[in-house]
Amino acid sequence: MTAEIRPRGLLLALTAAGLLAVGGCAALGLRHPAAAPHPFPTIDAPVQAPKASAKAGGSTLSDQQAQAALITQSDLGAPWTPTRGAATWRDGLLKATTSAGECQRLLDALYSDELLGAPARLAVGLDDADTDAQLRYQIGARRPADVDATLAWLRTMPAKCADFMATSGTGLTEEVQVMEAPLPEVGDARQGLRILVGATSQDQEERYVLTIDLAAVRVGEDSFALTNAGLGDVPNDATQAAVQMGALRLADVHRQGRVQV
Repeated sequence: MTAEIRPRGLLLALTAAGLLAVGGCAALGLRHPAAAPHPFPTIDAPVQAPKASAKAGGSTLSDQQAQAALITQSDLGAPWTPTRGAATWRDGLLKATTSAGECQRLLDALYSDELLGAPARLAVGLDDADTDAQLRYQIGARRPADVDATLAWLRTMPAKCADFMATSGTGLTEEVQVMEAPLPEVGDARQGLRILVGATSQDQEERYVLTIDLAAVRVGEDSFALTNAGLGDVPNDATQAAVQMGALRLADVHRQGRVQV
């Protein structure tokens, strides 16, 4: 019989497994930086050097346009706020290994945040203060043909990796399920997945589940991807809204660019 999932028991199980540190803020599953939160969502620095990042990987966007294409907390509204730091379940659950062929590539992409097959050009993180979900949104830095190849690969995941076993870095046995997830009909090409990572505490008393919505979309020559993830259920409405807003934002940036030319 499957062990019951209980919020209080979940926190205790994660603490015992080393996924949550003991303490007030850490109990939320997020690492809080020492500095106060920024007034706007924290934008990760591009992996490339600043000059090299312009029109990276065949992108048509300048650095300023790429930043303008990011979504913000105002796009999603309450309860979304600027991220307080990387969720502890990233190391605790997503840093995992499997012998199930290409499924390792999927786990690696989720853990490294390279959803489009390469480091993001720019990324932003938002936290849902009510559910402790975390949304990571990124502007891609790859050529359209490469993005389409990644979308085609993601499309195979519900068949190739529908249900497989993995082992977390903390030694927990995980059952991972991958299924198709519908997305709004936006952009030129898109793919959505819902991924469930389930594990049971070592004493077999508690079970917890990490739910991940993954979406990747190409809009003309450019692309974006996101994950919306959290322990327990993750409402899909934020994923849908972020996909719609992201496509509109990229289309608007493209339109303004043409007007300015």
